[in-house]
Amino acid sequence: MSEEKDPKSNYSADNIQVLEGLEAVRKRPSMYIGDTGIKGLHHLVYEVVDNSIDEALAGHADTIYVNILKDNSIRVEDNGRGIPTGINTKEQKSALEIVMTVLHAGGKFDKDTYKVSGGLHGVGVSCVNALSTHLKAEVHREGKIWVQEYNIGKPLYEVKSIGDTDKLGTIITFTPDPTIFTQTTEYRYDTLASRLRELSFLNKGIKLTLTDERETLENGEFLSELFHSEGGLKEFVQFLDGTRPSLIPEPIYVEGIKNGIPVELALQYNDSYSENVHSYVNNINTHEGGTHIAGFRRGLTRTLKAYADKSGLLKNVKFEITGDDFREGLTAVISVKVQEPQFEGQTKTKLGNSEVMGAVDIAVGEALGIYLEEYPKEARMIVNKVILAATARAAARKAREMVQRKSVMGGSGLPGKLADCSDSDPEKCELYLVEGDSAGGTAKQGRDRNFQAILPLKGKILNVEKAMEHKIYENDEIKNMFTALGVSIGTEEDDKALNLAKLRYHKIVIMTDADIDGSHITTLILTFFFRYMKALIEAGYVYIAAPPLYQVKKGKEFEYCWNDKQRDDAVQRLKGAGKEESVHIQRYKGLGEMNAEQLWDTTLNPATRTLMQATIENAAECDHTFSMLMGDEVAPRRDFIERNAKYAKIDA
Repeated sequence: MSEEKDPKSNYSADNIQVLEGLEAVRKRPSMYIGDTGIKGLHHLVYEVVDNSIDEALAGHADTIYVNILKDNSIRVEDNGRGIPTGINTKEQKSALEIVMTVLHAGGKFDKDTYKVSGGLHGVGVSCVNALSTHLKAEVHREGKIWVQEYNIGKPLYEVKSIGDTDKLGTIITFTPDPTIFTQTTEYRYDTLASRLRELSFLNKGIKLTLTDERETLENGEFLSELFHSEGGLKEFVQFLDGTRPSLIPEPIYVEGIKNGIPVELALQYNDSYSENVHSYVNNINTHEGGTHIAGFRRGLTRTLKAYADKSGLLKNVKFEITGDDFREGLTAVISVKVQEPQFEGQTKTKLGNSEVMGAVDIAVGEALGIYLEEYPKEARMIVNKVILAATARAAARKAREMVQRKSVMGGSGLPGKLADCSDSDPEKCELYLVEGDSAGGTAKQGRDRNFQAILPLKGKILNVEKAMEHKIYENDEIKNMFTALGVSIGTEEDDKALNLAKLRYHKIVIMTDADIDGSHITTLILTFFFRYMKALIEAGYVYIAAPPLYQVKKGKEFEYCWNDKQRDDAVQRLKGAGKEESVHIQRYKGLGEMNAEQLWDTTLNPATRTLMQATIENAAECDHTFSMLMGDEVAPRRDFIERNAKYAKIDA
């Protein structure tokens, strides 16, 4: 019996595709820049800026300009040596063209050219070229201005000289390809400002200027900001702790070379109850930690415990003090420069070099030991904070155990207010955290019971930024969230780690009224997730619902609107419908003003709703923002809200 072969199933030599030049980047852009959403769009800028930073680290540049142009294209200029433009003897092409059009090409693979570098894969600027409709490279070098332009990574002409110059440097101007970045090609000023500010702290002395040519101020000048730090990480810690009262007058600062590795770090204790440690390797944010974090923790715990024992401050303490206790209320930034860093995976988020652990351990131990001896008053305050943390930890463990005994894992049932869904597959299930019993009741009527669960929350949950840990686990609304989600805190490896093994929903949606109180409740819940359930955000499970602000109605025709412009446009459209009825505008002050059908159509129905996913683009910036929003100082909070109001639009 013979089989009839499907021609489509043939697998021959002709099926093997060879992607030439930069085609691979356009075919699989997420492999190179992470994603093609808002994060990937901004990553293009970081790739170009990182090249300029590498020039600065090599001692050849100190000024970088980043401009957002009116059409949302980007211009990055530095005063470095300029990309070489001569003919490469092996490739018989200009070195500039090779750098711009060939993957894994650049000076970063030559140890004599760059001692350390953030972009080790050598795909940075060529990736940007591949994912741009147009890119122009302008190089000031050897007394000449050299240029070459590209469309979708392909040169439009040979590298040519267009004049003389007495400057040095490189200018890259590019326009992101909207067929790749289909979600948006609009750059966010604050997102870029956050990264440039971070780079200025990590590379003291370098001046980075961000200018937004889309926005003109009252004085006629473009919105612009200069980021420049002479104090480096010391100023970084002060920025992060700007809204938290400090225990010690100045951050403890460490800078030096240990075992051949440059180590810089700053740390400061405050009156909060959370640990905020941020780490970097060659300017790369290693949010998963690694050997440099392990070395920091070991050096900190060893040195502080030795001092506390020696001074007799622990003689009346009846319980064990752990490493976590030494880090409560600690804000620290660690930065190491490693010539050949070994990262776990291509994401570059966890350092694996074993030699770095010892270098950081020694640096912390030496500097902290000297500080504790020279400042006995501050040393005593730190140790007393540690003892308080240990006492609170014992209470928090009991509170956590109480929560988990009452949770679904303990078999004693779900919260009484929870209206659960019938499906038990976490990947299909959604949990809505709804503000108030009234809106919760409407949501229960309007939902799809198969996969949507509703948990009403009473009022505003506890501000975790100001509360001791055991108080958090004693809060009824927080206990209900833990129980409903099915998660637990504490593993064998980490007493504070979130265990997602029994998470019951892979979509957790915060749904509050579209008013000031609703925004405050959303921020309180997000702060809780960021401080105690960060793994949920990192896994992409947390969302914010976007209920409409208006219903515009004329007769039987109506439209829902999420902002004032949509409302005005809807009014004009309905007015032009040729009917005599007047247009009626209903402003929804709260979710409870909608009936179940309206809530389903606008906010619950997966086919028509809009959800905003909570993401952590910059952990240090998030740390600063949440501490500021939930702190006591009103002025910084008001400035932040006014500055970011234009970004409070709905992301499709």
